Amino acid sequence: MYVVCKDHVELAIDMFVDEFEDAPDIVDLKETEFSDWDPPVKCSQCEEAAVFLVV
Repeated sequence: MYVVCKDHVELAIDMFVDEFEDAPDIVDLKETEFSDWDPPVKCSQCEEAAVFLVV
């Protein structure tokens, strides 16, 4: 699972495919609410705001 900004979404997809050998689901964090989990505020690759969850 990767939480990333717009600039790093392609990198996160590539990393997911390399690790799991399957296509990920892309979740827009602005449109989705989680009842038991607060997603990180910052991208896992840089200091920009997190926008997508790649799972």
